[in-house]
Amino acid sequence: MSVAVHHRTATVDGLDVFYREAGDPRAPAVVLLHGFPTSSHMFRGLIPKLADTYHVIAPDMIGFGYSAMPTVDAFDYSFDSLTDVTVGLLDQLGVERFAVYVQDYGAPVAWRIATRTPHRVTAIVTQNGNGYTDGFVKDFWDGLFAYTDDPTPETEAPARAALSPGMVRWQYLNGVRDRSLVSPDTWSLDLALLDRPGNDAVQLTLFRDYPTNVGLYPRLQQYFRDTRVPLLAVWGANDEIFGPDGARAFRRDLPDAEIHLLDTGHFALETHLEEITGHMRDFLARAGK
Repeated sequence: MSVAVHHRTATVDGLDVFYREAGDPRAPAVVLLHGFPTSSHMFRGLIPKLADTYHVIAPDMIGFGYSAMPTVDAFDYSFDSLTDVTVGLLDQLGVERFAVYVQDYGAPVAWRIATRTPHRVTAIVTQNGNGYTDGFVKDFWDGLFAYTDDPTPETEAPARAALSPGMVRWQYLNGVRDRSLVSPDTWSLDLALLDRPGNDAVQLTLFRDYPTNVGLYPRLQQYFRDTRVPLLAVWGANDEIFGPDGARAFRRDLPDAEIHLLDTGHFALETHLEEITGHMRDFLARAGK
């Protein structure tokens, strides 16, 4: 049976927020939060596979996808602000409690929601979304952190390279065994949106804010210990951005965390959609979500 996926736009604090939605609004909610440099497009295959059982919502963050992209002078591009808009959307939709699927940038947004309002997050699925410094692959992160520590024209160059066609394509293909499984539509769409005038300033501003995510980790880890929130890690083990130690680290504070390391890279849904769906549906059913 086919599932209808709706493509909608809401206004949150005067900003257009695009989101994909499917399933019965009375069903348990699952919120899907995308990473850099993509959008809710990364969940195009997962949404219909969950929507027979769950109310699924996948927003585009401000500055990404089809959501508004105000200039850096008109909007405070920080992970706190991205979180505020996400919460505003969920409040507007009447989604009070939900399980969350996070990847890359989606993780620090979800971590802020969870640590601010622990009662709202019923379960976590993390796919290459770190909550620990374990797993930060040095070759990738050294250049970015050099920029965040001391933003200069010299340190900006490696950070800006992350917006280039070659690096965006690399994010999809690094660690992937069979690259023919990854549609070039993925990086082509991301690049078209990154190439909008002013978007480079948006992304560089968020890069500079990234250390606030690492600074949140101790509070996040205390949240894990206090709540014992059910957590599933479905992780591209060959990812050269967030390595598999990032998945294993969750068991430090959540001993019952369920961890599956997949033979793929950063955007694991592109190659392992069926496997991730199976793990996720089984996990959410057992967690009662």
